[in-house]
Amino acid sequence: MPSQGRRGSALVAAAVALAVCLSSALNFEVAQARDYRVGGAQGWTNGNFVRWPKGKNFRAGDTLVFKYDAEQYDVVVVTQAQYRRCSAPANATAYHTGNDRIKLAKGHHFFMCNIFPGHCKAGMRIAVKAM
Repeated sequence: MPSQGRRGSALVAAAVALAVCLSSALNFEVAQARDYRVGGAQGWTNGNFVRWPKGKNFRAGDTLVFKYDAEQYDVVVVTQAQYRRCSAPANATAYHTGNDRIKLAKGHHFFMCNIFPGHCKAGMRIAVKAM
């Protein structure tokens, strides 16, 4: 019987150690996620953003932060074809708060400003790929 008590204690200790390791790994993953303010300090305002993602290494879990004047701009999620045409369908997911946070999943993502004609064609659009 005494050997079973030690074996049981060892199993409990191993389970606790595993739980600590898993918790640390999950916290590490969360800690690695980054926020990216689209457009840098100027935010998502009138300008050309097509090149803004270059040199950035986006990962699943990162968040794009769009800060802008909600009366002048918006953020619309579009497909690659819609992005290229600067044409968003009426049922596209759109953000209008002026402080939008969009968490990236793995893959390609396309965003544009669609509130006024011409914003997208003037460069108010971004395409990012999250690994």
